[in-house]
Amino acid sequence: MSGWVLVIPVKALDLAKSRLGGVGPRGRAALAQAFALDTIDAATSCRAVDRVVVVGDASELGRVLPATGVEIVDEGTRAGLTAAIRRGIDHARADEQLPVAVLLGDLPALTPMELAAGLDAAARHPLAFVPDADGTGTTLATAAAGTPFAPAFGDASAGRHADAGFTDLTRAEPGVIGAGLRRDVDTIEALEAALVEGVGVHTAAVVAALADGSLRRDHRHAPWNGQNSQNSQNSQNSRNGKGTS
Repeated sequence: MSGWVLVIPVKALDLAKSRLGGVGPRGRAALAQAFALDTIDAATSCRAVDRVVVVGDASELGRVLPATGVEIVDEGTRAGLTAAIRRGIDHARADEQLPVAVLLGDLPALTPMELAAGLDAAARHPLAFVPDADGTGTTLATAAAGTPFAPAFGDASAGRHADAGFTDLTRAEPGVIGAGLRRDVDTIEALEAALVEGVGVHTAAVVAALADGSLRRDHRHAPWNGQNSQNSQNSQNSRNGKGTS
């Protein structure tokens, strides 16, 4: 089969990651951007991916994404995640009914190897999904070439995907799906867990800046504890040990 077209929706930075308490608006925007860049880096380096389509605010994305390696699709009016994903899928299949996957843009611990393993597993099923680390949401949804594709991301999406006939890859392919493919980050607790797994260079840099004070946090809320700086360094060591293929 042809390689995957991977659609990654990226929320406008001024609206993203409102549940990341204690870091303030500037810190949240910086983390959201870093999560997206690390996710996109993993996608563009993945052997199983032929094209990467990023959907969001085109002017904002054009300032932060690499000049080559991705296709930027403007989301138009901010109609929400489902509308952005639909626009990306339509773009991916505009000329041919290719295999398409939708990957959330907040997976900073994802490696190219983990993504390739997940997509290889998905290729054995007409429709498939990967639930998030909590088991209720979804981080990846896929459709084989020519298969109608209407993923339903959002709260409790894992159950909706299962009910709609998508195969849960964590059950169908035990031991294949890596932790980085399931570790989306919406809260400080999830970020701490991702740091233990190992995050990409963009997220590690922002975490270090928050920890040393060079990127101001919001001290009106409970601050991060002193583990962040060390976790940031440990995350790079852990990630380097995962390999990239």
